[in-house]
Amino acid sequence: MKVPAGASASPGPIILFGSGETSASGRKVFDAILQDLRPSPNVALLETPAGFELNSAQVIARVAEFIEHRLQNYKPQITIVPARKRGTDHSPDDPDISAPLLQADLIFMGPGSPSYAVRQLKDSLAWYNTLARHRLGAAIALASAAVIAISNQALPVYEIYKVGEDLHWKPGLDLFGYYGLQLVFVPHWNNNEGGSDLDTSRCFMGQHRFERLMELLPGEMTVVGIDEHTALIMDPAQGCCHIVGRGGVTIIHTGPVHSGATTSQDLVEAGLDEVVRIRSGHIHQFQSGETFELKRIGMFKHTNFEEKLPREIWQHAQSLTVAPPSDVEIPDEVCDLVKRRQAARESKDWEKSDVLRKQIQALGWQVQDTPDGSEVSLL
Repeated sequence: MKVPAGASASPGPIILFGSGETSASGRKVFDAILQDLRPSPNVALLETPAGFELNSAQVIARVAEFIEHRLQNYKPQITIVPARKRGTDHSPDDPDISAPLLQADLIFMGPGSPSYAVRQLKDSLAWYNTLARHRLGAAIALASAAVIAISNQALPVYEIYKVGEDLHWKPGLDLFGYYGLQLVFVPHWNNNEGGSDLDTSRCFMGQHRFERLMELLPGEMTVVGIDEHTALIMDPAQGCCHIVGRGGVTIIHTGPVHSGATTSQDLVEAGLDEVVRIRSGHIHQFQSGETFELKRIGMFKHTNFEEKLPREIWQHAQSLTVAPPSDVEIPDEVCDLVKRRQAARESKDWEKSDVLRKQIQALGWQVQDTPDGSEVSLL
């Protein structure tokens, strides 16, 4: 067995926080991600969603401080990417400002305004760099406004909840559209800040307004609601999802019922029976600690990805991805662990698979899962 040359065989993991990215539960999530990255990983914090705020630098600095101090054992090399607003000295289209994204092992984007983030990042150099680096293996962690912004259709929370605009959706950055999925994300799914007087669930929309929003959403969309202080970790390499934190994840599908769908009585108790009727669909609910197959959300495809980005950006991103020499021999001990891990994955023993992957990493190697089998490279 030899080390394959070239870019990473699979996109990196995608971490979506319902809220609480800098809380104790958030630390647990970041810990799970950072332990799978190379030693002293490069972490890029994209400031854009809060770029309209006068204190946007302080907003993202709080995240940087959290990672630097609470996760110091990993010795992260943190860079803030101040891509605040187009047409300014801090433009998402400035090559110098966006350059750190192409060296990142983990890219984070979080608080602010979803609508503003979409407006500033759509077809920008910063966004294309993020997409390219993720396809080449970097992890992406998104929270709050950023989770909404990367949807196919983004929920304009502030405009509806604070300004009083009519219910509507806005086109989002559509991260998963590059992988053949049409997804809409709703963080703060179980928010209860309004107490008994005001329903603020469904990201401050409340059940009644959310039902009306479902009527406005195109039928082919899949909606994913993420509870507060909860993260959905999507791992394309392993084809699975993990839920970490205090709550759960709700997946609303349109169309025929799949196995494992939530029962009618549970839907009534969760206030989702009307949504099912509107969407002519069904719902899956998963709780903290559960692992389920990624295909429960949709069929993730990453073929022909490079054709969806400007060619010069994709080629530049590839040129910065350092591949080990193609003639480096993999030790027999590592090969044996890889084979055992592949057998564990085939039997869906994800816990054993994770243990074996960490043993491989401890020996200085990493493994990527592809449709053609496992590919191994030096850390």
